[in-house]
Amino acid sequence: MSECSHDCSSCKENCASRKMSKEDFLKPMNKYSNIKKVIGVVSGKGGVGKSLVSCMLASKCAKAGLKVGILDADVTGPSVPKSFGISSRAMQDEECLLPAVADGGIKMMSINLLLEDANAPVVWRGPVISGVIEQFWSDVRWGELDYLFVDMPPGTGDVALTVFQSLPVDGIVIVSTPQDLVKMIVNKAYNMAKMMDVPVLGLVENMSYYVCEDCGKKVDIFGKSKIDETASELGVPVLAKLAINPNMNKLVDQGRIYDADCSELDDFVSVLKGE
Repeated sequence: MSECSHDCSSCKENCASRKMSKEDFLKPMNKYSNIKKVIGVVSGKGGVGKSLVSCMLASKCAKAGLKVGILDADVTGPSVPKSFGISSRAMQDEECLLPAVADGGIKMMSINLLLEDANAPVVWRGPVISGVIEQFWSDVRWGELDYLFVDMPPGTGDVALTVFQSLPVDGIVIVSTPQDLVKMIVNKAYNMAKMMDVPVLGLVENMSYYVCEDCGKKVDIFGKSKIDETASELGVPVLAKLAINPNMNKLVDQGRIYDADCSELDDFVSVLKGE
């Protein structure tokens, strides 16, 4: 081996100095932020209620006395601000963007807080979107947070890769629905997390069943749940099975998701609180 010139551009040697660890890709927090834990909420496909779960987890944690925030990483389909009734644009000081603050002291940052028209489409390519996610992490004055929930877009594309590489993600929650595709959907998200060395905290099945308001009968509208079988095969817990709840949809439309009661998530929130 010839003497090292410290110019890696034309060198083919696989020496120790060329190897990068996971920490080498992480973007630093600013000096005004101290976030203890980062949890990603992901799904293998769209329309499963991932944003709803993100908002409910944040709300339940806030009610439990934890300091929480939501980073809305679904740049092309943001919905977090509307769920909390936030319509004003984000402010900034001389150094940082300032997050909006919702009921319960929940802090949030979303692309919809920066657009002049919340209905304007975000027609950006992947690298630009990834850059915005990194800015939401490093350029926002988050302050002291126990948990930051990252509401991710569906799939395993650019944004998921950016979040897993650039943010110190402590674990993910995978959201799915009771369909025949569930196993493949969950497996895609699970395998990407394992590939990126990110722990899977568990699975949440949304729209798991419906309870008739007249007779109280539980109805499996989308078929029998397969989430327990899938979770067993992957070796991860089922964190919750959420019912179809028309009242929940009404609260979201009214911007009052914080007022929703979702007892199914109580056990998981207790774990997050360390109880």
